[in-house]
Amino acid sequence: MKAKYFIFVLFILGSLQVISQEKTPDYKKLHYLSQEEMLMPLNTARDFIETDPPTGYARNVAEFDQMQAVLVRYPFGIPISLVTEMSEDTEVITLVSNASEQQVVENQYISAGVNMDNASFLITPTDSYWVRDYGPWFVFDGDNNPGIVDFPYNRPRPNDNNVPAAVADMLGITLYGMNVYHTGGNYMTTGMGQSSSTDLVYDENPQLTEQQIAEKFSSYLNVDPYHVRPDPLDDYIKHIDCWAKFLSPGKILVAEVPESDYRYEDYEAAADYFANQISSYGKPYEVFRVFAPGTPPNTPYTNSLILNKKVFVPLTGSQYDDAAIDAYEEAMPGYEIIGVTYGGWLNTDALHCRTKGVADIGMLYIDHMPMLGNVGYQENYEITAEIYSCSGQPVYNDSVFVYYSVNGEEYQQANMTYLGDDEYSGTISGILPGDEIDYYLYAADWSGRRAMHPYIGEPDPHEFKPFGIVNQLETNPDTVLFLSVDDMITGKTMNIINTSSSDVTITDITEEGNFGWYVEEMPQLPYIMEMDDTLELNIMCYLPVEMLGTLISDTMYITTPAKVYDQLLMIDSDLLSGNIENEADSYTVFPNPFVENTKFEFTSKGSEEVSLDIFDISGKHVYHFSTSSSNGLNNLIWDGNSSDSKTLPKGMYVYKLSVGEKLSSGKLLKSN
Repeated sequence: MKAKYFIFVLFILGSLQVISQEKTPDYKKLHYLSQEEMLMPLNTARDFIETDPPTGYARNVAEFDQMQAVLVRYPFGIPISLVTEMSEDTEVITLVSNASEQQVVENQYISAGVNMDNASFLITPTDSYWVRDYGPWFVFDGDNNPGIVDFPYNRPRPNDNNVPAAVADMLGITLYGMNVYHTGGNYMTTGMGQSSSTDLVYDENPQLTEQQIAEKFSSYLNVDPYHVRPDPLDDYIKHIDCWAKFLSPGKILVAEVPESDYRYEDYEAAADYFANQISSYGKPYEVFRVFAPGTPPNTPYTNSLILNKKVFVPLTGSQYDDAAIDAYEEAMPGYEIIGVTYGGWLNTDALHCRTKGVADIGMLYIDHMPMLGNVGYQENYEITAEIYSCSGQPVYNDSVFVYYSVNGEEYQQANMTYLGDDEYSGTISGILPGDEIDYYLYAADWSGRRAMHPYIGEPDPHEFKPFGIVNQLETNPDTVLFLSVDDMITGKTMNIINTSSSDVTITDITEEGNFGWYVEEMPQLPYIMEMDDTLELNIMCYLPVEMLGTLISDTMYITTPAKVYDQLLMIDSDLLSGNIENEADSYTVFPNPFVENTKFEFTSKGSEEVSLDIFDISGKHVYHFSTSSSNGLNNLIWDGNSSDSKTLPKGMYVYKLSVGEKLSSGKLLKSN
């Protein structure tokens, strides 16, 4: 990748225009550069061998993905107590210059109680302990082969610059070269196609346009969009890890400063930007804040390390330390949040800068776009995912599950079925409108690895809530209309049709009603209707029909777990054995028969709800109009057309006129 000779680049800050022996810069402030480095001559040429990018659909590994190890460097920039803690369950790889130095470190580790079974060493010379900045960026190509994307390090440190190649050689994986001057402290990724840096990347690559930089990140890391943002920190470093951190593909932590701070609006603009961007999970980023005013003692809280299920947060004894821990616990439930107090942390350089996770190159990875927030209602939800075993070992197909909880109840387990091409599908079933669903995915492979999505699983699951009622059933006709004695003897047929893309369970159907109707041969309930299924019911009437109150219409209720459907049933008033009382006062309908228009006139004693419904001879509801009446004589005109203004054919129609609590019905004849 990198050439065997090195080119040094001038680091320019503020009004610093010329570096010379006569005018020495303040290198103590610029702790990322030594005095010697500050005085190195400017050379604008860059010697870097760029390779082809990874093939296929590459994936850039995120900090919160599974790590097999963590890199640190000796001499240390971290307390050994941190190494001890990390070694409890993760391999710690220490960069040392030679075997003698390795022996020194081993002795220190043993004295400090480091788990030596999880301690290993990479002998390679280094120039600094900022392993985050020069360390490897991990990627998997389209065939799930691991690799490292290398870049020209933005510091004149040739040994540091070679570390990614040394790590690639140690792991036996491919090294790619992307010719964009960069640094790891100014880069973070969601692991699902989005990354972010400050505009330092533009400042340091004047030979490339912004579009060309975006194209590089798209080609080598499959990043789009690449969020390049102004730096609110307003300090020399311009590294994004000094004020922000991706916590998951859908969460970001952004630092917060007091309103009295001149940078306040810049920090708020940074938080607002991400709150209005669509995350890798397809929803706006969930933005969390941590108060980090930068006042002594230092508050470098975003400069933390996520290492599998632990989060290490740099603390300094500041009065804001406890609140920082609380912020992480709120944002990352289920993780173990560990404060690391150390006198060497700076606001621009802390724990994250001095450690670097090593991706599990054989990881079991679940690629899933979660259901989040409000979603359209369905009785059942299909959950799909692609599961990649990067170790080359098969996935246990009988050990892939979706776990889900409804309204906080105990989790249920549903198997996910292998569909081919690494894709699996499972079903969250039996959901009712308004339910709140938590869920996560689980998989295992023959290498012994286990994976969950989201990474932490049950403590911080995906959450969604169905809203709205999607019509899954239709009835035909939409009104059962009895017009003759023959209709009542032979019955009127109605069909219930499943128009959805899944099974629908009918739990109840009204069997009989107020004017003597009943369902002949009621189906056994619950009745499961498959997709495109039709259930035929025959509705009959008892003879003679007895008038009950003022009802000349009734409703059949068809109940599913999602909705109760209303089916209107009506009977011609001429077939009733009693007289209709309390009809709309003094109403007339004329002309009848009619050719173009017919008028309904009625009296009212004040403002009442009025509705007119027209049905054709088959019972289809063809027209509806509603209004409010005024005191005295009122009238409605029907033009013989349907509600959507289509001309209706000549023939017999049935009307239902409602004025307040009073009902009237009758027949209309539309003629030539």
